[in-house]
Amino acid sequence: MSAPNPAEAENSDRARASLEALRTEIAKAVVGQDPAVTGLVVALLCRGHVLLEGVPGVAKTLLVRALAATLDLDTKRVQFTPDLMPSDVTGSLVYDARTADFSFQPGPVFTNLLLADEINRTPPKTQSSLLEAMEERQVTIDGTPRPLPDPFLVAATQNPVEYEGTYPLPEAQLDRFLLKLTVPLPSREDEIQVLTRHSQGFDPRDLQAAGLRTVAGAKDLEEARAAVAKTSVSAEITGYVVDICRATRQSPSLALGVSPRGATALLSTSRAWAWLTGRDYVIPDDVKALALPTLRHRIQLRPEAEMEGTTPDSVITAILSHVPVPR
Repeated sequence: MSAPNPAEAENSDRARASLEALRTEIAKAVVGQDPAVTGLVVALLCRGHVLLEGVPGVAKTLLVRALAATLDLDTKRVQFTPDLMPSDVTGSLVYDARTADFSFQPGPVFTNLLLADEINRTPPKTQSSLLEAMEERQVTIDGTPRPLPDPFLVAATQNPVEYEGTYPLPEAQLDRFLLKLTVPLPSREDEIQVLTRHSQGFDPRDLQAAGLRTVAGAKDLEEARAAVAKTSVSAEITGYVVDICRATRQSPSLALGVSPRGATALLSTSRAWAWLTGRDYVIPDDVKALALPTLRHRIQLRPEAEMEGTTPDSVITAILSHVPVPR
């Protein structure tokens, strides 16, 4: 493999520094959620979407708002409710009496960063309105495809414990999310820090007053993505990713294993993580680091395994411990 030229190396280093600064800025508003912050950055690098899952009050929405505040990108928020219609997300044709013609009014999906808050509170019909946008980066209205801005990322949140009045996301839509990030309750030390910040006047509704500043933009993302694309992957690493995904299809605990799309996603996120850590090649530890968030929502437990207390994370962790690691 030829060595990168100095200009490419300089662009790569500058983009990496910008994204590192992004993580630092977000930490000014969100305490103790570094894995989730890193996952959002990885998704931006891979042109993927993120599902954030956690109980109410763990700063899921604040996390996405902080990301938007530190990026020089357009952002919109949609509160998903049972009465939300697909056109409320994608936009619709509106009759203009002055011109006696229909004009297209874009919906909130026409943005760079879309916060889909409590996505599982809206019926499947409205949930499906995001499928084309997430996969094809376009929306078709009245037979006319309309491209979405680039970059485009959907960050959706959902509550894992409240099922009344919710509509679980179907497998087809879950598979469209590059990562499923769990947002846990903070540790005692982190929770003390959260309360201390609030007692000192921190207002989560005013991130500018909290000192968050814009540290990265579309150009930084473009340079970072170009650098990630040049991150090399050996045949052994490719085989390792395939072996992990094939093992999920043979697991007795699973009714549904990881598809080839999931294997492709794991390879992409591993490359992004390798680049973020300062390498231009992928090692097995990169694959292990991203296996849980990339694969946990792409598998389906058998009912008997679920009754025994088995979780998707425990199945993937067991597979990682058994699949031979390339030397």
